[in-house]
Amino acid sequence: MFNYKEELAKIPHKPGVYQYYDKEGTLIYIGKAKDLKNRVGSYFVKEHLLNAKTQVLVRKIQQITFTIVDTEIDAWLLENSLIKRYKPRYNVLLKDDKTYPWIVIKQEHFPRVFWTRRHIKDGSKYYGPYASVGMMHIVLDVIKELFPLRTCNLNLSPENIAKGKYKICLEYQIGNCKGPCESFQSEEDYDQNLADIKDILNGKIGVVTNRLKEQMQEAAAVLNFEAAQFYKNKLDKLANYQSKSTVVNSSISNVDVFSIAIEESYAFVNFLKVMNGVIIQTQTLEMKRRLDESEAELLALAIPEIRERFKSLSREIIVPFELDIQGDEQLKFTVPKLGEKRKLLELSLKNVAFFKKERLLQYEKLNPDLRTDRILQQMKKDLRLNVLPQHIECFDNSNIQGSYPVSAIVVFKDAKPSKKDYRHFNVKTVEGPNDFATMEEAVYRRYKRLLAEDEPLPQLVIIDGGKGQLGAALKSLRLLGIEKQLTVIGIAKRLEELFYPGDQFPLYLDKKSETLKIIQHLRDEAHRFGITFHRNQRSRKTFKSELSDIPGVGKLTVEKLLTEFKSVKRVKEASEEELKKVLNLKQVRALKDYFGENNPE
Repeated sequence: MFNYKEELAKIPHKPGVYQYYDKEGTLIYIGKAKDLKNRVGSYFVKEHLLNAKTQVLVRKIQQITFTIVDTEIDAWLLENSLIKRYKPRYNVLLKDDKTYPWIVIKQEHFPRVFWTRRHIKDGSKYYGPYASVGMMHIVLDVIKELFPLRTCNLNLSPENIAKGKYKICLEYQIGNCKGPCESFQSEEDYDQNLADIKDILNGKIGVVTNRLKEQMQEAAAVLNFEAAQFYKNKLDKLANYQSKSTVVNSSISNVDVFSIAIEESYAFVNFLKVMNGVIIQTQTLEMKRRLDESEAELLALAIPEIRERFKSLSREIIVPFELDIQGDEQLKFTVPKLGEKRKLLELSLKNVAFFKKERLLQYEKLNPDLRTDRILQQMKKDLRLNVLPQHIECFDNSNIQGSYPVSAIVVFKDAKPSKKDYRHFNVKTVEGPNDFATMEEAVYRRYKRLLAEDEPLPQLVIIDGGKGQLGAALKSLRLLGIEKQLTVIGIAKRLEELFYPGDQFPLYLDKKSETLKIIQHLRDEAHRFGITFHRNQRSRKTFKSELSDIPGVGKLTVEKLLTEFKSVKRVKEASEEELKKVLNLKQVRALKDYFGENNPE
């Protein structure tokens, strides 16, 4: 039988990595800690504070092992290595598993420069990997335009060239190669080009620019204007490339930048690698949250994985907030507040926010329920609710100077209109323009009926109006004894203020928030539905009042005319044949006589 107290007694107050196993001996979780005893103990001593997923994990633990290391950095790196190797069920994993391309300078005579997805330890120099294939090809295109290099895979050893084994090809004829295969270019001259290429790939564009400027000036000094123009063209191409790449001060060299954005079950981490003020690598990766980990925990897990994947040895890492990792002499974590490093971090934050938005839209298109759940979760958070507002109802009143007062209720289910559940009320107990009493009657009648029919109550009720209308609605809910079974709020039109019962200060939501947009949609629907019903009622009563004085035309006949012709004007304009569809001959003549007397030509 597993006894966590016995296991905990064996664990020291040292930095290290801990592993949890289930009853089958399967490794289910790996974690790091600067104090192993305190961290492992927190899972059991504070179990009531854990989220539901973590509680499930704790109940499955039947064995604990641990590894002591010297520093937090060592624990951080070891944790990442073990997670990658064993892939425990409850650990976060980076979902991206693509093979990224590299630019390679081949280890050979007259080295070729090309891209590959295979990183082979053959002495060749590899640059990358490049998260953006497009950016990699831009770099290669710039290199190709600036420096003529061979593209063939011939063995250009001094012996083979001396024997005359090879002949120049079309690449030489069109100027893309200087013909080293026939000794038209020396290996020393070729290597000078390679030095510039390596500087470009390392982000040291300024070094190459200065070198080209010196060569241009030397050519101009001896009046070799053709050569000077040749170097100028190279400078222009390099400046065009640099304008697309440089984003910060060139003094920022060899820095990694990380940012993170989370959304319920997902997390997204952006990575930028900066060399000499140039972003040479960038990528955003997705993570699956397993145990409701915090942003700091997820970022601490992602950084070593991404740095290893992109072979980064940068000694400075820019992050958006402090991490529970103490750097050492070789690694420094920076949280910039101002300056160029802050601009870099903001760029990373913009990238991760955009990626998150686009990825969630993709998921929601494939599975609309994800969008619904996200919106409801956001509404629950924004409106400080205890439950998801899956069923929302909104009330609105309509009248003209107190005449024909009506109330309308619209219903949203899962953040979408449920038009079959819309209802309207003819006000029965209110005389004159009394909006508060009208709201009180409508709310009372609505929920009295739901209770009588044993129908479910909504989680959220929205009242179109300020504190007065909200107070009237709350009075009815108290009379019915259900004021604590649902949440009721009022929305005032002018400033889109949200009022809560008993709270003197309104709540203001971001004007762009989806929660406010849903509430506005509810209010606008209630207003539209109420106005439409109000107009119909007013038209119907006006219709009846105009036709009720006609001899021989009773209440039932007026209803038939209303159904058939919709308005008094159409009745007046109708022919006798059309009227005979509804009226008998005597009624037709009475109607014609009436309108003839009251509307002389």
